Amino acid sequence: MIDITRLYCDRDTPADSLRYGHSHKGKPEMAGAPRIPREPKSAAERRPVVVWNTSRTCNLKCVHCYTDSEGKKYEGELSTEEGKTLIDDLARFQIPALLFSGGEPLMRPDLFELVGHAVGLGIRPTLSTNGTLITREVAQRIKDLGFTYVGISLDGIGDINDAFRGKKGAFDKAMEGFRNCRAVEQRVGLRLTLTRHNYKDLHRIFDFIEAEEIDRACFYHLVYSGRGKESDDLTHEESRDALDIILERTRDMHDRGLDKDILTVDNHVDGIYLYLKMLQQDPERAEATMKLLKWNGGGLYSSGVGFGDIDFLGNVHADQFWMHYSFGNVRERPFSEIWMDTSDPLMAGLKDRRRRRNTCR
Repeated sequence: MIDITRLYCDRDTPADSLRYGHSHKGKPEMAGAPRIPREPKSAAERRPVVVWNTSRTCNLKCVHCYTDSEGKKYEGELSTEEGKTLIDDLARFQIPALLFSGGEPLMRPDLFELVGHAVGLGIRPTLSTNGTLITREVAQRIKDLGFTYVGISLDGIGDINDAFRGKKGAFDKAMEGFRNCRAVEQRVGLRLTLTRHNYKDLHRIFDFIEAEEIDRACFYHLVYSGRGKESDDLTHEESRDALDIILERTRDMHDRGLDKDILTVDNHVDGIYLYLKMLQQDPERAEATMKLLKWNGGGLYSSGVGFGDIDFLGNVHADQFWMHYSFGNVRERPFSEIWMDTSDPLMAGLKDRRRRRNTCR
């Protein structure tokens, strides 16, 4: 992740300790919320933020879904007890956060039981959802359980989103989800995958973020995984245009005192592009930004180090887009053991990218 608000606008954000090695100096944590584990001395020694795809089942059929999910039952998913055993291990391993994802995680009947188990062990839970199932009652349960953040996926405004999500009315239902979260004071954000079909709508999307008082927005670059296709991706010129708009609108909101956290995901080059832009605008601030980027090593300590994934069947991956390659299964060995085992050449390379790069020259 590239935290545009932190790097471009020099404002502390809640996950600074995970990305840049120092504590968030802004809003205090919610009362009763699990604490973030100690700050790592270096990015290389971080425990991973873990995504758990709790179920492949989904009530929508998004055109770029990386798990190729739809509204049917899939066999072999981790049971409730297997999920709790997994969570026990993640707590002992002291991961900083567990993201409950899918498919659509709210379609898993025991989701809140699993989340309650995680919270009871001090794990910070977040939720990745399409938002269409978040009624006022569900929003209250989410809030009461202690979710630190809910990310709702949209891919445009109105009919554009519905076309992407494969269901008429998906946008309106997601809007209800946003508003129900806000009504119970649950921190909520927008997640959007940039494609050729929606990037020209970015100004309207930022208007929407402001009008709906959304706290956070993550703009994902398209990954060719599942149903994600190269033909839907932006050209290099369109990617630069999109990032220019994101930088411009983030700075504008910051200058007007709006407390928003804006990030881009799945393209570490965004950090360099941002740095080169700042070098022209404010060289002194640019050098401070470069120090933060260097702490995180660019993409050096991302997938396989600071970020990991467990799929519906219990297979462990470097991230949620690497489901074609598994390091092992949590039914056979604990996640913590799999994650630290560098006998797999790929895991060894991810854990020590710099040496692998030098030996491959």
